[in-house]
Amino acid sequence: MMTAEFDLQNVSDGYLADPYGVLAKLRAKSPVYRNPDGTFVLTGYDDIVQTYRDPMVWSSDKRATFRPKFGNTPLFEHHTNSVVFIDPPNHTRIRRLFQSAFTRKALEAFVPRITSLVDYYLDRLEDQGQMEVVEEFSFCLPIEVVCDLLGVPRQDRKFIRGWANAILTALEPTLTQKQFDSGNQAVGDFKQYLRDLIAHRRAYPDDAQDTEVLTVLADAKTDGERLTEMELLHQCIFMLNAGHETSTNMITHGIHEMLQNPDQINSLSENPNLIEPMVEEVLRYQAPIQINNRRATSDQILSGVTIPENTTVHMMINAANRDPAQFPDPDLFDITRRPNRHLSFGLGIHICAGNALARIEAQMAFQRLFRRFPKLALKSSAIIAPRVRFREISSMHISVT
Repeated sequence: MMTAEFDLQNVSDGYLADPYGVLAKLRAKSPVYRNPDGTFVLTGYDDIVQTYRDPMVWSSDKRATFRPKFGNTPLFEHHTNSVVFIDPPNHTRIRRLFQSAFTRKALEAFVPRITSLVDYYLDRLEDQGQMEVVEEFSFCLPIEVVCDLLGVPRQDRKFIRGWANAILTALEPTLTQKQFDSGNQAVGDFKQYLRDLIAHRRAYPDDAQDTEVLTVLADAKTDGERLTEMELLHQCIFMLNAGHETSTNMITHGIHEMLQNPDQINSLSENPNLIEPMVEEVLRYQAPIQINNRRATSDQILSGVTIPENTTVHMMINAANRDPAQFPDPDLFDITRRPNRHLSFGLGIHICAGNALARIEAQMAFQRLFRRFPKLALKSSAIIAPRVRFREISSMHISVT
């Protein structure tokens, strides 16, 4: 076992800038590494797949983990009632109801809307000759789509990002008091907003658009049961948060990696059918969500290391996606890569419910951007946000050359 040369609760600035080299060295020395706090860091692809595939052994329930961190607070309530942090059988019931928002028919109905949104942002890029990608494109597109999905009025959408950022930041390994307080306030404000929105939709059902699913979620039943109010509110918060966070990071990183590798832009131009593997490679190369967690419900062994019962493991998705045992030349960005069994949307019963919608958004965004502007340039280096759980570019400027 290694000495404590790595601590997930206290990572270096170098790790925040580029975690992949650090994790590659950790995997080579100790793919199942005991963190100084007694948890374990998993960096091998096969070990992480094993944890995903057995949800009864590797629990997603976070009540024991989050109670010391959050106490009896709104953040604890939210993060222990979101479908992603619940085990069967409640997970199975909630997921079945939640999935009604992502039927094939519902997704197809969004294609014209996504097309018009992408073209609107690209028209602005053409008029301006330049763009700050996050604020003017990669955040705007998915937040508009997910807000359309839940019927959030346009004038209210400015609140969503602040609430979402405060709630998701609370999942970082360490928190300041300000972040803790902001997260709790955001959960309370978000819940009250959704209560008012649901009440309005019930009072004025004819105001809803055909693509909205809020009332569908509120009224959906499985085995005669509906979601409780608490379950409904927290699944809606989760949908709004996750529905734009992953996609925003994916689109920003995709543009960045393509501009860093102009030969890949040429390949996509010559063969538009590469758009699907391109999106998968972006997801692999810069996983939008870098870490997932599970708790062992009994003593387990991974790569010869015993994980005691009730111990948390940190599944380093960013490391698994660059495991050379699974991905030849893992540090090479290659949009022709096949197969590409990355883990960026998870695996098994907790695979991201909105992954199909996120893929559609990304495919349309990249295809239309690089077809219309094959000669884009970075105006300055992308700024990487100092976050551990999420791989986020906070600012990136591009120009039309």
